[in-house]
Amino acid sequence: MNRLFVAYKPSWIGSNQYLNKIKRKYGTKKAGFSGTLDPFAKGVLLIGLGSHTKLFRFLNKTPKKYRATLWLGAKSDSLDTEMIESVDILNEFSEDEVQKCVKALEGELEYEPPIFSAKRINGKRAYDLARAGKEFKLNKINSTIYEIKLIHYCHPFISFEATVSEGTYIRSLGRIIAHSLGVKDGSLSALERLNEGMFEYENEKALDIKKSLNIPQNYYNGDIDNLKYGRVLAIEDISIKDSGYYWFDNGDNISIINIQEEKVTYELGRIYTC
Repeated sequence: MNRLFVAYKPSWIGSNQYLNKIKRKYGTKKAGFSGTLDPFAKGVLLIGLGSHTKLFRFLNKTPKKYRATLWLGAKSDSLDTEMIESVDILNEFSEDEVQKCVKALEGELEYEPPIFSAKRINGKRAYDLARAGKEFKLNKINSTIYEIKLIHYCHPFISFEATVSEGTYIRSLGRIIAHSLGVKDGSLSALERLNEGMFEYENEKALDIKKSLNIPQNYYNGDIDNLKYGRVLAIEDISIKDSGYYWFDNGDNISIINIQEEKVTYELGRIYTC
């Protein structure tokens, strides 16, 4: 089975565990997902079955949008409710103060990722090292916060929505907001991914691959049997000759090519769209 669709992962199940449920549901052994969600988080998870697992890097998956609730005063090494150690009772802030601290995150942002993350340290995942009690330091990363807005403030909870670049850690954004308010600790009590680029949840409806790619369409003017049988393609027979990735529409399937230094190679052969 070849299929590309958006699933909705519930909270408190890992992305890989949830993928196993998807495999059983659709009766397939070959499946994958793009954009891991922590067990704590819920929301949009892009799923590919069969050969469609090869398409993730060519899809229009950014920016991503999240809705989150920050619990001011809640101390947790994981920056969410999975590992709450203590909760401080805080004085209430004005909504204007909160609004200012939230909006201040918009733009280019350099910050530390959570220690409970999938970042690798000498080949090992940071969350594995953290759970084992190992000391380590993560390098700062950069993200683009395209838009962030306050949804609701009901002390000590701040709900916000953020539209961000790929690889942004929303738990870290919550920590930054807390620190901006002069609060030592803050952890997310809820996190939901609303979309990955153009992809939103629509009851696992199959996606139209030809409308989902983030690379331009190109056109082959030679013998169509060359595409059909995966033969070498000459640059003279390609409409757009500039370097880059392109896709060909072959009717019931597509091909993805890579042009570099006027040489044409197949990145993906025939990928059937249904």
